[in-house]
Amino acid sequence: MPSESTTDPTHVSESAFGIWFLRTEIWAVHVLERALADLERLSSHSDQCCPVILDAGCGNGRSFCLLKQKFAPARIVGVDINPEMIAAARTEAGRNDLHAELHCADLAHIPLEDGSVDLLLCHQTFHHLVAQYETLGEFHRVIKPGGLLLFAESTRAYIHSLIIRLLFRHPMHVQKDADEYIDMIRNAGFHISENAVSYPYLWWSRPDLGLGERIFGVKPAEGHAETLVNLVATRI
Repeated sequence: MPSESTTDPTHVSESAFGIWFLRTEIWAVHVLERALADLERLSSHSDQCCPVILDAGCGNGRSFCLLKQKFAPARIVGVDINPEMIAAARTEAGRNDLHAELHCADLAHIPLEDGSVDLLLCHQTFHHLVAQYETLGEFHRVIKPGGLLLFAESTRAYIHSLIIRLLFRHPMHVQKDADEYIDMIRNAGFHISENAVSYPYLWWSRPDLGLGERIFGVKPAEGHAETLVNLVATRI
């Protein structure tokens, strides 16, 4: 079972299956696009101009075109600790004729100046990080006052589920539930409005992969453990 390797002090690398999965259309459509659409909806109350966007944990760069379409930035920066992912992101940007400034770096030490980012996207990255508090401190440092943090994350209930433990690799001791993530972000110096948080219960995050509802029409039980949290926070 590959889920509890901690060979890096601040980050746990993805499993071979996970790396493959990040290249699939299932990931792009049902995970990434769904999250960005929800985050765009949650940020619609803000008239924040976003000329500089940082994708923190950019992976293979599939988000770049979506960020360009949704927020029209003048500059997109991608940071990822995996050099193979950075190479894939560079290829993805070139394939779409899109310039992205890429850095292979630890998110606990982001190579950008203070207050240089208008919007930071952190999508399905935090559950890989051991140094979560240090990373949030870096997010607060690089986002300018009044800038936005778009945060989409899987919760402890999902990461600790059997199928995820079997197929993926994560630092299990740092996983958090939705309320704990919200509290941690607020305590790091961000404001989160009540209407800027959502808890999707997408089919792929459910214990039965949504088969009960799709085949038998059985709706999820009320009071189920939240498996995902999406939020938009403002840097104070």
